[in-house]
Amino acid sequence: MSEQDPASAAARLAASFGFAEVAPEEKAGLVKGVFERVAARYDLMNDLMSVGIHRLWKEALLDWLAPRPGLHLLDVAGGTGDVAMRLLARLDGRARVTVVDYNHAMVEVGRDKALDAGWLAEIDWVVGDAQRLPLPDASVDAYTIAFGIRNVTHIDRALAEARRVLKPGGRFLCLEFSRLALPALEPLYDLYSFTVLPTLGGLVAGDAASYRYLAESIRRFPDQPTLAALIEAAGLERVRWRNLSGGIAAIHSAWRL
Repeated sequence: MSEQDPASAAARLAASFGFAEVAPEEKAGLVKGVFERVAARYDLMNDLMSVGIHRLWKEALLDWLAPRPGLHLLDVAGGTGDVAMRLLARLDGRARVTVVDYNHAMVEVGRDKALDAGWLAEIDWVVGDAQRLPLPDASVDAYTIAFGIRNVTHIDRALAEARRVLKPGGRFLCLEFSRLALPALEPLYDLYSFTVLPTLGGLVAGDAASYRYLAESIRRFPDQPTLAALIEAAGLERVRWRNLSGGIAAIHSAWRL
């Protein structure tokens, strides 16, 4: 059962910056500051935080997408280009990817990585807002968002935008931290999240506070059924999810039909 109805979940997220209550109009600037500070070490921290498991989760995301040559993928909050470049590697570059991220610093990191990897014309880099995507209606074949939707102020608006830009028959996939399927593991998970993670952030990225926020934002994010209800409320259909690593993360899938 969902922890709360979609409207209540969306309102609560809009007023949350980690465990702090904030005015919704302030949240975007606070989140932007976090990612400006961590952009240069973001990929390294992902490897350290997850012991590299985030790579397997992103591969699972693409496995479920089952991309074919000629696909036009929109990857939202994909600033460092990880999902985009994994997709292109699978298809030998026979796809087009548009990466949209709210944070210019993250986009710069991703663009540099892509240039180093030899991906030039295959990726369009856009600094933009998930809640107001700078793309036409029904313009992309698939929409992915990996570890980004919990940082959006108005999740309901972002999901409505996902439906708007997808072509009829288009696929929506969201990879995000979620709720453990085994509650007995929660004390150990909390110890890692609120002690080890900020310590790593301080040592590696020089910013313990930002990684404390990231841990708190995971705890504030809705559980799997509530996110599914939010996706359905946005008009996407055939919503399903798969737990990864015992529910530490989950992939939600839906379609614009």
